[in-house]
Amino acid sequence: MPDQHVFEYAVIRFVPRVERGEFINVGVIVLCKLKDFLEMKVQLDEERLTAFSRDVDIQALSATLHTWDLICQGNPEGGPVARLDPANRFRWLTAAKSTIIQCSQVHPGLCTHSEDLVEDLFNKYIS
Repeated sequence: MPDQHVFEYAVIRFVPRVERGEFINVGVIVLCKLKDFLEMKVQLDEERLTAFSRDVDIQALSATLHTWDLICQGNPEGGPVARLDPANRFRWLTAAKSTIIQCSQVHPGLCTHSEDLVEDLFNKYIS
């Protein structure tokens, strides 16, 4: 049996009106600390998002998620947080926020291939 590794994941959500607590799942973020693996995948369905919130600024939402991806990758263009190690970047990205982009609580599990896990979780919760 292949080695299994602990992973953590959260679902990335669009929350247009924080006070109402309503949201649409738009992506997933996965950390496997042992493998120094941190990856996210998002999909913005413009038709669905505008039906949910007429005031959504798709370009601003996309730009913010692009910055999240830069941080996730450890790309210096993501700012100071991008210089942290993968686990601390994950913690920063998944920390509780009162903004239009939030994460679910973090969930743990075991996996053998982190790369496959991102796609599996994305298909389960987003597409």
